[in-house]
Amino acid sequence: MDRRQVLGALGALPFASASSFAQSWPSQPIKIIVSQAAGGTPDILCRLVMGAVEKVIGQSIVVENKPGAANMIAAQTVARSAPDGYTLFWATAAALVTNPHTFKTLTYNPQKDFAPVGKVADGPFLLLAHPSVPVKTLPELIAYAKANPGKLSIATDGARNFSGLLAAWINKLAGTDIQMVPYNNMPQGVQDTLAGRVQLVIIAIPSAAGFVKDKALNPIAISTRTRAPGYENITPIAETFPGFDFSGWMSVVAPTNTPEPIVQKLNRAMDEALKQPEIVGKLREIGFYTTGAGTTAETAAFIQSQYDAFGRIVQEIGLQPE
Repeated sequence: MDRRQVLGALGALPFASASSFAQSWPSQPIKIIVSQAAGGTPDILCRLVMGAVEKVIGQSIVVENKPGAANMIAAQTVARSAPDGYTLFWATAAALVTNPHTFKTLTYNPQKDFAPVGKVADGPFLLLAHPSVPVKTLPELIAYAKANPGKLSIATDGARNFSGLLAAWINKLAGTDIQMVPYNNMPQGVQDTLAGRVQLVIIAIPSAAGFVKDKALNPIAISTRTRAPGYENITPIAETFPGFDFSGWMSVVAPTNTPEPIVQKLNRAMDEALKQPEIVGKLREIGFYTTGAGTTAETAAFIQSQYDAFGRIVQEIGLQPE
């Protein structure tokens, strides 16, 4: 064997090692970390989807909840885990694309510490009004707010969280000054809206569906680009502000340097699970929509586009990182 053959053989060793490791993966249970408490929507979705994934890959997947510190505890745990395919992160949009713009420092680097595996689903938000507000559409709400300055307030989960960012972005685009009332406990914000102490609230479909069905709160708009299945009668904000698209979403990521064959194997298993009609239907019942995991490249491009988009929004609404 000449020198070139030796070098070629040596160069192929890392790939051969990764490939053989991927062939035997998974040989033990996989752990996926959720940055919210058990029983919350992200936890419920994770258990639903990963329960289907484990049947595809033939290995158990254990959900571990690490809530707190604005997703940082969970994200840091995964970022510092061994890149062997046995520790994954059920990542929310907040963890990957809004935290970097709303906090001065993070205990992890969302752009460098993770390898995107696949997108899970989108979860839009509904803008709801107390029945005493005499409007049915977003243009009517904007006109009413401008004609009645200081009369409207909106319950949000805080300036640096999704409903707060969404409310501020609507105010910016519409030229309105609807007062934002932040709540640490968002169910209390909903209760205050139901009681008429605040007039508006922005919440995700899982929280909003019952109030819409019972007509306790009136749906004004939905944060999707197009009309959402099951909610076709609710006008998208994009019909007032073209291109507007502001949904929460979830994805699965692994620690950086996880062998590519394992990442691809996970991606294919996720895509298969997410395209099962039963999973699609159950997600829709909860208020989330999926078209499959996409490819790893598509997932990475989506996360980057969302990172850039939220950076622009935070800058335009004038929110200073804390």
